[in-house]
Amino acid sequence: MAAPLLLKGFPLLRLRLQHYNRLAARLLSAPRRPWCTAAESAGHEEEVSSAEKSSTVLSVTEPPKYHRWDDPDYRKWKDKEEEILRDIEPIISLSKEILHSDRYMDGERLTVEDEETVVEKLLSHHPHSEDKIGCGLDSIMVDRHPQFRHSRCLFVVRTDGGWIDFSYQKCLRAYIRDKYPSHAERFIGKHFKRGSG
Repeated sequence: MAAPLLLKGFPLLRLRLQHYNRLAARLLSAPRRPWCTAAESAGHEEEVSSAEKSSTVLSVTEPPKYHRWDDPDYRKWKDKEEEILRDIEPIISLSKEILHSDRYMDGERLTVEDEETVVEKLLSHHPHSEDKIGCGLDSIMVDRHPQFRHSRCLFVVRTDGGWIDFSYQKCLRAYIRDKYPSHAERFIGKHFKRGSG
């Protein structure tokens, strides 16, 4: 009796409580059917024997098959995934540090050590590395992308003074495809953002 008196001055709260009570009553009084029965009746118009029905219900109610560590193929994939991650992690860390920290200012040339690492571990694997280098490699620098001014990227500075950007992710994808061909697409699909080639 005290509850209706408390709600008397709060019409919105009373309305919500009434709505909740109706919803709860419908949910509790509704006959329960397994979801698989509803799915079967919607899709099959033909006569099915009781043996077929029971096998269908059993297959639908079995737990979903998630990858498990006891599955040898899944273990092989996870081991290979870890191997690839260990392999590329140092160059990814260096690339992100070069591009996203204050280690280099816009337009600054990389140190000799960083340049050698970037050329060996990234640029040499770029699918169009010869085109990027062109007449010859003078240096590697970091600067703002000409079209996407909020993005910093690596640039090849050529011996003739020209310069062109290159994607470290494109280099890594090519490296992974070359070194780990049977696992490359699965790894790339999982670990590289879509649309980056």
